[in-house]
Formats: sequence, structure tokens, C-alpha cells
Amino acid sequence: MNRTAALDAVVFGVDIQSGDVRGDAPSYALAVFDGESIERDVVSRRKLRRRIEGEEPAIVATDNMYELAADKDALIHFLGSLPDATKLVQVTGDERPEPLSRVAKRHGVPYGKDPMEEAEAAARLAAANVGQEVSAFTDTTEVKVSRGRSTGKGGWSEDRYTRRIHGAVKKRAREVESELDAAGLAYDRDATEKYGGFSNAVFEVSARPQDIPVSASRSGDTRVEIERQRRDGIEFRPLAKRRDHVVVGVDPGTTTAVAVVSLDGTVLDVYSSRTDDTAATTEWIIERGRPVVVAADVTPMPETVEKLRRSFSAAGWEPNRDLPVDEKKHRTREEAYDNDHERDAMAAALSAFDHHADQFDRIASKVPPQFDVGTVVDRVVAGEESVEAVLRDLDDDESEAEETTAHEPRELTEDEKEIKRLRARIDRLESHVDDLKDTIQQKDERIAETESQLEKARSEGRREVRKEREVTRLQRRNDALERKVEEEAEKREALADKLERLKELWKLDHSNFADVSEKREGLTPVKVVEQFTRDAIDDADERFGLVADDVILFRDASGAGRSTAQRLADIDPKLVLRTGNLSDAADEVLFDHDVPVAPADLVTVQEVDELAVAREREVEAAIEDWEERAADRRKERNAEMVDQIISEHRADRPTSEN
Repeated sequence: MNRTAALDAVVFGVDIQSGDVRGDAPSYALAVFDGESIERDVVSRRKLRRRIEGEEPAIVATDNMYELAADKDALIHFLGSLPDATKLVQVTGDERPEPLSRVAKRHGVPYGKDPMEEAEAAARLAAANVGQEVSAFTDTTEVKVSRGRSTGKGGWSEDRYTRRIHGAVKKRAREVESELDAAGLAYDRDATEKYGGFSNAVFEVSARPQDIPVSASRSGDTRVEIERQRRDGIEFRPLAKRRDHVVVGVDPGTTTAVAVVSLDGTVLDVYSSRTDDTAATTEWIIERGRPVVVAADVTPMPETVEKLRRSFSAAGWEPNRDLPVDEKKHRTREEAYDNDHERDAMAAALSAFDHHADQFDRIASKVPPQFDVGTVVDRVVAGEESVEAVLRDLDDDESEAEETTAHEPRELTEDEKEIKRLRARIDRLESHVDDLKDTIQQKDERIAETESQLEKARSEGRREVRKEREVTRLQRRNDALERKVEEEAEKREALADKLERLKELWKLDHSNFADVSEKREGLTPVKVVEQFTRDAIDDADERFGLVADDVILFRDASGAGRSTAQRLADIDPKLVLRTGNLSDAADEVLFDHDVPVAPADLVTVQEVDELAVAREREVEAAIEDWEERAADRRKERNAEMVDQIISEHRADRPTSEN
């Protein structure tokens, strides 16, 4: 049930305490009214804004809106800064406000000339639905989905990067569209298509920001901005709504639902409750209008609905048979509701309006401007009087109000009373006959028009079905082609990267490196491997190949075992440059296979991306250095072997002598 009123929420009453709104630092008297108690405070402009933003009152009330803003532009800016659920109310009226003292006296609200007393009076008046809401914005909100970052300039991956961003914008726009559809909101969408998706999508939603299930955000490649559309000027709306004549639909039961529809067929409000009794339901209806017709969606009319009808002295309406569910859904397809009970109540009210719509129009066409159409409709529909009789009666009432009651009117005789009753009855019957004739003619015309439209709709429907099938087929084909294009683009990018690497390797294997060096020194390619591990060696072999007589540089030579060293020895490199120390096991394997190993510091290596080169003379020098160390190591190993043989021989001699 949605019955929020001003008294159920917090109201800020504001009046200027000192200074001038056009000055730098005006102070304000602030009265915070929650329906029972009053909080009083004197605040600066900045503190007032902070409290409004933090507490989000239902109403900010003042006797003069220009006490909060120096001019129209500043007022519009102030209205735009208010929380979505907060209204600015001028309690003294619209463009031509009354004195606050007069308004307070008329509504029985305490008033004093002190700024705090004026702020309190404004708060109490607004809480009682007195005043005009000040608005600078329409009920249409713009939701914009756009790129969250720039697509950049140039680069081999710009196309893929741009496609990804535009694809993200399109995906987020579809999510917003789904959320608006789920909320049943009307909107128009304008999307700008770009390579890979959308560069932006703008939704014009017929709702206020607080009623839209989308919030402003920025995340990665996309951002969402929400802005209410401004009016051409300032508009005033009365807080208290006039109780017009309405059509009411009721769905009774464990959950009671009620819908209210105006005499022009607009759904004004709907609610449902499991706890409210008949008195609460009646009060809710009274707050929203004066029922002319009370309707049910089943036949016969339930007793609960009949009691409500009698309490309002309204006409009743029930269908010839219980309204089918599909008919209810179709009739309420453009309206928002929370459950099936609200839908059924709304369907009953709208069906009753459909039944009486022609009658409402005919009555309205006969009512002169000086009379209220709703009053005449009520007496004709609910009181079963003729339009002419009601107009005469209303005209007589006005005449009697203007005349003085100098003497008592004489009492009519029984015959005169009977004649008056018969004349009224004749007027009603003649009016009813005219109405029936008009109804028959209109229905005949409507039947002929409907049959023509039906045949046209059938033809159009068949054409649309064929069109939709073709569109679906083409869409599926288009989606398949788009996926294929994306796959081919990714393959092309991978092949382009591979081609670049192959070109560089080819240059290393075939170019005269004397042309590379300014001093025309001999260069030799160096193949860089990140770690001395089997996985790193295999990865390098797959990417650019490792073959015999290669110069290989290990950025991290630690951690290699015997099997890893054997894997490297099988390649038979010309020289292994190491950063860090080799394990003893790896060093032993490489030495046994005559693989030269030298510290990376001995050779100057120049790197370009994944490619590296070194001076050939430094490589040869490192190999010669290793060969000298290897020769010494072999001598030491041979000496150790001789010593070991002598030791073993000596150990065996005593045994032989004995």
C-alpha cells in the first residue's frame, strides 16, 4: 500500500534569519517537523545544504522561494541539487504569494513574526498539504550510457581495443533496456552505432530518477549518467489534490486490492493490503476521489464490494461473466502493478470505464461550462437522473442561492407532486432513449470499423510473421558471420605477431651484422631464456628455436638439475652465458659434454625486444677463457684420479704381502 503523506515524513521549514541571500553568508532559521515534534536550529547556507542532502526530507518549505536563491538561475540550480525524493514547497502560493500570516490564520497554524516562528509555520502548513510545489524539471529523465575511457590514438591493437569498448557500451545499454522493461517504464532509445557496438545510447524515460531502477555509475569501459530534463521555466503544482469523480475497481479477499480510474480512463492509483479493514479501504478511496461507479471483476458482485458501493451511493458494475485472466492482462498491459490482485482490481475499473465511456462523453457534451461535469455524471449514472433534469436542478439551486428567503414557499399539492415526478421520469426516459439510439449507432459503426481493422490486422500480421522469420534468419546469419570475423581478426593478429618475430629471427640468421654496428664490428645473435628450467627451454625452443652452435643467455641460471642440463647439452650450444651460479650437478653435466659456460658479465649483450646480439670477439674470448679453465679442471681431475689409484694400490699391498 502506498499512502505516504506529508505527515508521515520529515518536513524542513526554512526562513532567512540574518544577512541577505545575495550576500556571502546568510543564516537560516530551520524548523524540522516530523508530524509530532519540532526541532529548531539556526544554520548557515552550507550546513542547510548538508542536512538536506544527508536527511533527504520529504519537503523543504518556505514562504518565499527566493529566500533560498538569489535569482531564477540560482533557484533552478538549487532545485537540481535537491535529493530526488525532496520537494521545494512555497506555502504562500504560486507566482503571486499571499502573506504568510494570512495563510497561517486561514489554516489554524500558530504564527509569529520571528524568523524561527515563520519557519515553524511553513513546516506545519506544508505538512498539512498547504502550498505549491516549485518545479523546474519535467517527469522525463535522460539516462545516457557512454564510453568510460578514450579509445586512444594509433597502435597495432587500436582496432581491438576500440571494438572492446564499443561492445561493452552496447552490452551495458542492453542491460539498462532490460531493467527499464522489467520496471514497466515507457522510454525512447537513441543509440549511436560504432565499430564493434555503440559509442553511446541515450534513453528518454517517462519517470523521475527515484522511480528508475538504474543509478549513475562508472565502471571500466562504460559509464551511466542520469539527468532530469528541465522545463522552460518554473512551474507550480498544488500539494492538495482536488477530489474528482472517479471509477473504482475492487478485488476483495484475503488480500484486498483497489484501483482508481479517472473519468477519462487514466489509472490514478492502485494498492493492495492483507491487513487493512473496510474502514481503511474506504478512507484510501476517499483520499483519491468520489466514486461514480464501483466495479468488480466477477459476477455476481461480492458482498464486500456491494457494501462499498452502497457506502458511496455509487452505481455498480459487474461483467456478464467473470473476466478471463488473458483479458485482464491485455487490458492492463500498459499499467504497472505489484501483484495479481492489483491487476484484477485495475481490470475491473478499466472495464467499467469502457462500459460507461460513451455515456460519459455524451453527458460531458451536454454540460455547460459553468457546471461541474463530474457532479452531473455522478447524478446521471449513480442517481439515474436525466442530464436535463440535473442541469435544471443545479440551475434552480443557483437561483435560489441568489434570491432572498423573504417568505416560505407554498407546499405543492399531491397532483402537482405527481406531475413533477412524472415529468422528471419522462425526461429521464427520453434522455435514456436518445442515449440508447446513439449507442446503437456508434456500436454499428464500431463493428464495421472493427471488422475492417481486423481483416487489415490479419493481413498485416501475416506479413509481419514472414518479415520476423526473415529478420530472425538474417540475424542468426549475421551473428555467425560476426563471430567468424572476430575469430579471423584474432587469428590475423596472432599471425602478424608471429610474422614479426620470424622476420627478426631471419635477420639474425641471414643479415650481415657488420652493417648494424657503427664500428662495423662482427656480431652474433644471442637467444635469451628467462630461467634454466626445462619449461623455459622448451618455451624458447617453440618461440624462436634453439639449435647447435647457438649462444644462449640464461637470465637466472640457478636451480637447474642434471636432467635439465642434459636437455641443454643435447642442443649443443656454442656458448652458455649465465646470470647467477649453476648447481654442481648441472655444471658437471655441461662440463662432461664440453659445453662452454661463462658469466654473462664477460660478454656485452644488446637487446631489442626479444632479440639480442653480442660482439663475436667477446664470445670467442669467453670460449677461450672457458677452454683454459676446462684444461686446468681436467688436469686436476686426472691428478685426483692418479692419487686415488695410488691410494687404493697402497691400501691393497699389505693384504698381498701377507
